[in-house]
Amino acid sequence: MKVSDQIRLYLEEAISKGDLLPGDSIDESALTEQFGVSKTPIREALIQLQAQGWVSNMPRGGSTVAKMNLQQLLSLWELLAELEAVGVRLACERMSEEDMQKLFALHEESRPVAAAEDLQGWQKLNLAFHELIYLGTRNPFLRQEVLRIRFRTGVYRRHAFGALGRLQASFEQHELIVQALRLRDADAAVLSMRDHMRPGRDAKSLNDFILNLPTDLLALQ
Repeated sequence: MKVSDQIRLYLEEAISKGDLLPGDSIDESALTEQFGVSKTPIREALIQLQAQGWVSNMPRGGSTVAKMNLQQLLSLWELLAELEAVGVRLACERMSEEDMQKLFALHEESRPVAAAEDLQGWQKLNLAFHELIYLGTRNPFLRQEVLRIRFRTGVYRRHAFGALGRLQASFEQHELIVQALRLRDADAAVLSMRDHMRPGRDAKSLNDFILNLPTDLLALQ
């Protein structure tokens, strides 16, 4: 793997995990020291990330983690919900019984975590739950696109999710998805997943979600 690709993946992971937040500047000097390279491969990585919408150039030079405005965020989240719905339909049709049992076991493992309102533990198990579904689609391109959007919107979703305290509700939504998968009912699985992934189940919850987004992470327009 080229050094520029290694740097790009490193920055993507840092952004998706929230180590670098929207609006944070990217320290090129620190990256040159960390990777032991000149600024050329770093700038190659930043050009790639800019083309993908992960970073923005500053007027006087340098780069920052890109911010999204509310319309962009909701549009991406809407697309994510639809791709997740496609994924669970394919998984329902293609997952082996062994894969299904792994998913069901993971779901049960998450039950006490949700009950304890353990946000960090839930986030880890939630990603693993969805990852098993992506793998069950037997479609690596779909998985790649879903993960790209999840990582791109992750910091916003985590902030709103934590503020709204939706762990038990999310567990119950997973329960509906699991029930549909047990029956191999693809239509029910799609409806449950789409409902699970929406930023707001109704006007009030959507309004609460918007109000709990940190304004400093949003672009002005």
